[in-house]
Amino acid sequence: MTEIDDQVARIQQAWRRERPDLDVTPIGTIGRLHRLALALTEELVTVYRAHGLSEGDFDVLAALRRTGAPFEASPSDLAASTMVTSGGMSKRLDRLEGAGLISRRVGSGDGRGRVVALTGQGRELIDAAFADHVANEQRLLSMVPAEERPALEATLAGWLAHFEGSA
Repeated sequence: MTEIDDQVARIQQAWRRERPDLDVTPIGTIGRLHRLALALTEELVTVYRAHGLSEGDFDVLAALRRTGAPFEASPSDLAASTMVTSGGMSKRLDRLEGAGLISRRVGSGDGRGRVVALTGQGRELIDAAFADHVANEQRLLSMVPAEERPALEATLAGWLAHFEGSA
């Protein structure tokens, strides 16, 4: 294996010098994953911005779109799907409704529940944004050799399961 010389490796070297009593090997993996996540996020939000969306806006519209026709969900289901608080979801929904991308109405039943739905404009926008998003992800993943991708995905899925309770 060739020796890696990047910012993370230099940080590890400095810590090995300053704290030789600690095994700083994990910094290599965790540090690179952290830096990679930041870089990937920036690459992803660039596509969302090109469509006039924030990351949160994209998440809400995508969550509604993947519900299938009639592209509706409750605000609490959307909050759970996008992992944000109900207050944060309310702000997103206000912004998206103001832009004409979603509508809100009283749900059936006791009249207290609300239903959020994609508008025609919202569906057109998320369909275009999602197509560009998938193409962007394909481009980003092409930086990993094709034969390594299944193992990388399996490793990340297994690791993530420990944090999301599905291990």
